[in-house]
Amino acid sequence: MPGRTDHRRRLLVVLAVVLLVAGAATARAAQWQVVERDRLVALAEQQTTVRVEERMERGTIYDRTGTVVLASTVDRDRLVGSPARLRPAERATVADALVSMLGLEGDEAASLHDRFTTDTDYLVLRTGLDRATSDRIRDALADGSIAGVSLEPQPERVYPQTGGGRDSTLAAHLLGFVNQDGVGQYGVEAYYQDALAGSPRILDTQRDVTGRPMWDTARVRETGVAGSDLRLTIDASLQLRLEQELFAAWVANGASSVSGVVLDPRTGEVLAEATYPAYDGNDYSEIATKDPGRFLDPVVSAVYEPGSVAKMLLAAAAYERKKVTAKTRINDSGVLKVQGGRVYDADHKAMGRITFQDVVAYSRNVGVSRVALKLAPTLRASAAALYETWTRFGIGSRTGIDLAHEVAGLARDPALRYWTELDLANASFGQGVAVTPMQLAVAYAAMVNGGFKVTPRVVAAVGDRELPKPPQERIISEALSKQLVSLMHHVVEDVEYYRVKTDIHGYLVGGKTGTAEVWDPTLNGGRGAFKRNVFDFSFVGYVGQWQPDVLIAVTIRDGRPKIYGQGSMELPIQSFDLFRRVAQDAISVLGIAPRLPENRPSPSPSASPSAAGATPAGVVEALGVPTVPEAPTASPSPSPTAAAGGSTQKIRWSKDKEVPAGSTPRPDGTAAP
Repeated sequence: MPGRTDHRRRLLVVLAVVLLVAGAATARAAQWQVVERDRLVALAEQQTTVRVEERMERGTIYDRTGTVVLASTVDRDRLVGSPARLRPAERATVADALVSMLGLEGDEAASLHDRFTTDTDYLVLRTGLDRATSDRIRDALADGSIAGVSLEPQPERVYPQTGGGRDSTLAAHLLGFVNQDGVGQYGVEAYYQDALAGSPRILDTQRDVTGRPMWDTARVRETGVAGSDLRLTIDASLQLRLEQELFAAWVANGASSVSGVVLDPRTGEVLAEATYPAYDGNDYSEIATKDPGRFLDPVVSAVYEPGSVAKMLLAAAAYERKKVTAKTRINDSGVLKVQGGRVYDADHKAMGRITFQDVVAYSRNVGVSRVALKLAPTLRASAAALYETWTRFGIGSRTGIDLAHEVAGLARDPALRYWTELDLANASFGQGVAVTPMQLAVAYAAMVNGGFKVTPRVVAAVGDRELPKPPQERIISEALSKQLVSLMHHVVEDVEYYRVKTDIHGYLVGGKTGTAEVWDPTLNGGRGAFKRNVFDFSFVGYVGQWQPDVLIAVTIRDGRPKIYGQGSMELPIQSFDLFRRVAQDAISVLGIAPRLPENRPSPSPSASPSAAGATPAGVVEALGVPTVPEAPTASPSPSPTAAAGGSTQKIRWSKDKEVPAGSTPRPDGTAAP
């Protein structure tokens, strides 16, 4: 008989092991469900939860009146599809229906059909649907004629005002645009991105099996802040007229671009600013594909050699250092030999000993070169004096305007790289320096407003908050400002060639022209050369009642003269023609009254920094400008046809270019054959 086997001890061991494992499992479960519960739940939610940023409504942009909308945001729909949820036959049917409802043809229709017949779970089929199209799709979804698609809300930036030229919206360069990610690009939209966009609302939502948010589970983490509205300094009516004038000049002159700035010289407020060719801000994606360089605003983002408009800076340096007065006689010999080469007047003819104000008025290169070489006892000191004047007026540095992508320009410091006599002579009439139109406008504003350097701005208010006016810095004396105002008035008043093109009866007008050859580094086998028969034309000037009320700078880039000869050329619309047209528009829109005896102001004892300008009566008295006994009858703007037979604008010659004898001198250094 087999012996008895006792399993009692073995059972106890097994039981102890089971109890130990069960206890460990219970403890672990308790740790997971109690101690680690919150952490594990958070980890689980991370795997199924998506963080969504929902853009708040972007601020609206208005003109200076606060009533004209320049940019706003509207609610549009985005059409998305999930063809993977449909059978292949259904995909083709729905695709055909969508092509019909969206009104697509050709490549667009084929593209949608091809994309919707793939095995894709989520794709964007169309953005920016108008309300009528969205309603058709909703009706089709409701009656079951289509499936596998849905509409998602999509805010879209729109620019409702039509620009002054074809295929453009108003103030396109100045405003910029907003991309599909809701980020401002260029201009005001980029510079004030944070203010306009506000801060997004942040949501936590669960994801479905396809990874798409389930909005009924959304929880708000941050409420967000709506974007602020902006009120600009731009006058929409003047902006439109400026763009129309620029467009006409661009067409007539065959130029690559035409730019203009209208500035309040006392405050720095930009009243209008534009360039043509412009673009349609509602169709920026098309421009991005074909010509993205058009987005840059040449007024603040492109530099050029200014030519003779820079002679006013030389005049400021010479007057301030008491090297000349308006009546000082300068020997205009037609050609001047200097260290490094020769300086020529455009017509290679001598006008003899003429006053300094006529040197500037007739834009004699030899005359201003002689003055520049005598600014100080030595060449090095004279170069430093002119450069110091440049930099004080803002040449070579950003103006600080509240627009994206402003550039500083180019001004070579003679302390870092030695200037020869030829370098200094060239600099005196605007060669060897590169500026933006806005820099020129700011420099001239200081010349005419009593001597204060202003910071230009295009935004007056953010939301309900008026922006503080930028501080102003006195850079020249009031007396010097009056001298420069008088000199600019002399240019357009005492030289008949300009007077017939710039005179506005009953108003104070002054300014200076500039013309420069255009250097192309790709010519001459990559060694560079001046373009043939292509020039940059400029005019910077003022118009006002008793003092300069408005400062206008216009630039015609790569202008092609219709009539070209040795020492002479004619544009259908000259830079000073364009100036007068814009000036007349400003007078009309801004309501600037003529100089009538009954509205003559009383002279004030002195100008104040807040006024930032010379005393009104003092300016007029210094110029000897009479009041107008009768209401003005402003001359109509010349038509392109009439302007084609007008005067010739100055040509700036390179030092090795010859002009044969026999030409007749004209004002501003031009010569008629």
